[in-house]
Order: sequence, then C-alpha cells, then structure tokens
Amino acid sequence: MNTHAPLIIDVAGLALTEADERRLAHPLVGGVILFARNWQDRAQLTDLCQHIKAVRADLLIAVDHEGGRVQRFRSDGFTHLPPMAALGALWMQKARASEPAGASALKACNAAVAVGHVLGSELRACGVDLSFAPVLDLDHGGSSVIGDRAFARDPRVVTLLAQSVIQGMLRSGMAHCAKHFPGHGYVRADSHLAIPVDNRSLKAILADDAAPYAWLGATLRAVMPAHVIYPRVDARPAGFSPRWLQQVLREQLGFRGAVFSDDLSMEAARYIDGHPVGYAEAALAALSAGVDLVVLCNQSLVDNGAPIDDAIEQLAKAQWRGDWNAQPASEERRLSLLPVAPAMDWDDLMVDAAYMNALGLLP
Repeated sequence: MNTHAPLIIDVAGLALTEADERRLAHPLVGGVILFARNWQDRAQLTDLCQHIKAVRADLLIAVDHEGGRVQRFRSDGFTHLPPMAALGALWMQKARASEPAGASALKACNAAVAVGHVLGSELRACGVDLSFAPVLDLDHGGSSVIGDRAFARDPRVVTLLAQSVIQGMLRSGMAHCAKHFPGHGYVRADSHLAIPVDNRSLKAILADDAAPYAWLGATLRAVMPAHVIYPRVDARPAGFSPRWLQQVLREQLGFRGAVFSDDLSMEAARYIDGHPVGYAEAALAALSAGVDLVVLCNQSLVDNGAPIDDAIEQLAKAQWRGDWNAQPASEERRLSLLPVAPAMDWDDLMVDAAYMNALGLLP
C-alpha cells in the first residue's frame, strides 16, 4: 500500500471529467489546486469540491487565496480581501493623541486576525481545505511579483501580522502555508518567467528575509520555498536544495510541518543545475531535497492533461525502481492539513456573530 501521495494537481474546468476522476483516484495524487477558471459561483464551487471528496475523502483541496490581486474567487458573496500591504499600512498609522503607544500595531494585528477568519470561513463554506497564504516575503520595493502581497519591509512587522492572519485562519478551521522560503522579495525577477538570483550570504538572509520563519517556528503548519537561486548558499533553487530544506529549514530553524513545492511549471523550476528538466524529474528532485508535496499547475489544459499523466506514470516508475521512496512522515504532514471540524455552511456563516464581527474589522 502506498504511504505517500505527494502530487497536487489541477483540473481543467467547472466540473470533473472522467480523466480528472481517474487522476485524482491515483494513490500518488494527494490533492487539487483550484484556479479562477474552476469558479462560476458558490453553488458550482461547492459541487466541485464535493465531487472531489467523493473520489477520495482524503484529497486536499487548496487554492491561492491571499487577498488583494491574488484572490481566485471574487463574486457571488465572496469578500474582496485587502492586499496584505494594507495591514502593514494600518500598523504604520500614527496613533491618536488619546491612544497609547503601539495602538496602531495592535489594531493592525486585530484586523489581520479578521482577514484570516473571513478568508478561511468563506473558502471552507464552499468546501476548500487550505489556502496557500500568508506571504512572508519582505517588501524590498523592487519585486513586481511580490509588491503589495507583502505585509511590510520590517521582518518583525511581517511576523506579527502573519501570525495574526494564521490565527484567524485557524479560527475558521483552516490550516495555512507560508511562502516563499527563505524570501522572494529581495529579487526583481519573477520566478514565473525567469530564474531569480539572490547573491546575499546565508547570514544576511537569515537575519532579514528568513527571520519570520525562525520567529514563527512554533506556529507554521506548512511552508512553500521560493524558486530562487541563492548561489552563496546553494547552486539550486531553494525548492530543490537539501541544504535549504533539510539543513536550514528543518535542522537550523526546527520546522516540523509540511513543505510544498511552488508550481513546477514555473520557468524557474524548469532548470536544475543549468539543465532543462521535465515535470517528473523536477518532482523527484524536489522530493529528494526534502519537499513533502509537489504542486503542478495548469497542465490539465495541455494536451488533455497528458503532462499530468506522464508525471504520475514517471513517479510511479521511479518508486518501483527504488529511485524514490514513499515517506510516511510526509503523508502524515499532508493529512494533518485537512480540516478536523465540519465547516459552517454559507447561510449559517452569513449570520454568524464572529464572522460578522470580523467583516467589520477589515481594513
């Protein structure tokens, strides 16, 4: 019996096809990542999630739903969440004369809890298990792909606001995935389109961009590494680097949760050690480096999903050959991200006092 379902794949449309069902039933597939193309309205999304769970109840249904410009579902009652930079701006507001020092920071943390609560509650009411949020990247001012997705430049502010968003998500019964370890905000290049390179030393990165991961060591349930190369630490992008994932993240920082790869179809994941790689080879490299779950996006749209079928087949062959061994600990981490308590349905959520209070606290 397989003891590790590492693949997180996508589906093409608003409902599952027979091919989707076949892929999702495969024991190497552990979950689904949804996109805006999988959204029509709440009823359709709820039906889709129920259909996914009917294929396998243990499948993890995930989405990139951070707020601001990265929010997949925006209509039919979904709250338009602010970008995380709005929470950082709230933190920096000057307190009124009648307020104690630090009042703005406390208000920002309270608003961040509300953001996480609303985000998680609305997604869970439609059947989604996990959002790949919050972003822990620092806003160095030059990254277009990060930009206002970051809370702030100061890692201390990022840490406390992220912790508050996580607290709100946990109130809704949803886990989280912090990204992009050890930091994507310093580099200008977009890893979707190029291979970013950060030439700083390990000491400099740990003291600045990676500091939130150390300070949140007892909080974080899941982490997603960046497709960024830090050549003074390792020649490979962080998501393919045993040094970053095992020596730094696991051993030095003591992280014990799940590690997701970023999307393996991104340009920065298409090359390892300067050589082009296929999706299966990239997946195997990530798993060997210490990743628990590998994410492959948008391939159901290519040749009727042939790239997903090939990745599944190649990973199965590698397992059979002994080139990759299933990791029971990784499977335990995947299963630990599934919600434990039943979700509140949408109608009940709309009259829930805690949810309504959270709506009133949004910036």
